[in-house]
Amino acid sequence: MSERIVVVGFGPVAARLIDELLPAVRSGLAHVTVVGEEDDAAYNRVMVADLGVGRTTASALALADAAALIAEGVDVRLGTRVRRVDRARQQVVLTDGTSPGYDRLVFATGSRPVIPNLTGLNPDPSAPVLPTGVTALRDLRDAKVLLEAVSGGKRVVVLGGGVLGLETALAAAEEGATVTVVHNGTHPLGRNIDRGGGAVLAAGLRSCGVRVAANARSTGIEHNGPDGAFSALLLDDGSAIDGDLLVLSCGVRPRTELAKGCGLSTGVGILVDHKLRAHHEQHIFAIGDCAEVRCPDSSCVECRHAGGPSGLIGPGWRQAEWLAEYLTLLAEDSAEGILPDGVSADLRDTGSHLLANALPELPAEKPGVVILKARGLNMAVAGDNSAEPWDEEVLTSGAVTGRPRRQIAQWADPEHGRYVKMTTRGGVLEGLVSVGMPRTAAELVQLFERGDELPADRSLLLRLDGPDQLAAAANNDPARTVCRCAGVSGTKIQDAVEHGCSTVAEVSGATRAGTGCGGCHSDIKEIIEKHFQAAAAA
Repeated sequence: MSERIVVVGFGPVAARLIDELLPAVRSGLAHVTVVGEEDDAAYNRVMVADLGVGRTTASALALADAAALIAEGVDVRLGTRVRRVDRARQQVVLTDGTSPGYDRLVFATGSRPVIPNLTGLNPDPSAPVLPTGVTALRDLRDAKVLLEAVSGGKRVVVLGGGVLGLETALAAAEEGATVTVVHNGTHPLGRNIDRGGGAVLAAGLRSCGVRVAANARSTGIEHNGPDGAFSALLLDDGSAIDGDLLVLSCGVRPRTELAKGCGLSTGVGILVDHKLRAHHEQHIFAIGDCAEVRCPDSSCVECRHAGGPSGLIGPGWRQAEWLAEYLTLLAEDSAEGILPDGVSADLRDTGSHLLANALPELPAEKPGVVILKARGLNMAVAGDNSAEPWDEEVLTSGAVTGRPRRQIAQWADPEHGRYVKMTTRGGVLEGLVSVGMPRTAAELVQLFERGDELPADRSLLLRLDGPDQLAAAANNDPARTVCRCAGVSGTKIQDAVEHGCSTVAEVSGATRAGTGCGGCHSDIKEIIEKHFQAAAAA
């Protein structure tokens, strides 16, 4: 009997899980049902802003083909919501009147945008009703609203100084819109970047045509436009910022309402252990932005580096790939009679080939790297950057016997929009900030992710962006990770190009590189161009 797997949610992470489960579906080991609220199959939400400024197409964002999945045997339910989960009967009750049963249930419900509590907005997180001219830029319909404003050269107000808001603002300004970013802080990306880097970043935004309203606390919106549409954002000092479209970019929150409704434990997200299983419920799992990895046992060694949702697509994909392997092995054991129907087992307690095959633990995620993807403005931030070079108390605090103290190397050229800061301990990066230094940023990110030591002379890294370093060493390493979201190396991309891929889309189809945040598209193009230039010269 096939293992019945129901996936709630059909976003990028769910799409990867289903793709990895297809071999089990084809072999009859598993029967997979996926339930998605939208009428469209999974697409790349991270690049919805690019769609909203006309730089890509909806088909290019697609991550799943519903018709193809149905042909493979997957039960795809689009435009359908889950009303509730009946854990006693192991069923999900849907709005279409059906109640599919499950042996394993996977929550991949993702996150929803935060709607600020402003006069004129409905802040109800479960059913936000946004007035005309206000969008959270979350789905394909939101992208159409932005595209109309940008193509008409309208005034766009972006509320929020996070990376997605900044990328939207920069892209909209370059495509002809008049853009203002409003944020409550001294500089954008206040939770990620230090004061010096933030000041250079803000100056860079202005040089790209984006107005920045800092230390601005919003209180409400006006509806004086046509048909009661948005016309202005009101601030607490009595001033107003006029606009034709308000883009809310105030962060996201995990969607946990279904899990709470059926009695599962939740924190920031749905609480799961390091095998992605819900607390005290062996049949239910959660992955992606809705999952918070934290074992019920606080002393669990495997969970010592685990945490809440990262908000990044790469970690969610890695969870999906791991869970697909786990569920497939469970289905194999069930089919072989090792796990009787209706009986769940912990991997550590079974005598099955799961242990014999030594299924690896879910890999611990490396600290996230925040990268601003925009033409004309490059920025990378990672780790802890709060300390300043002369903060003796901060630099020495927390040191233990025999552990080296932290050191700060900092360089700024505000006139040309360039700034670098490196926080190290024992020569190894604990934090980095790079603005306007793309090659230095690429090398620092590589060093940070690998945990390698920096050169003793830090200025060697700054020289990577010098005029004599157009072919930087960081970009010549074929084994470097080009696509961090999908974990694809330059070697794998080069191999795909040598086997006939001549566009970014073709490389993405062959390797999955470039299907996440899109920040590696220029690097993929460079690999393709170098290959064909070499071929033409031969």
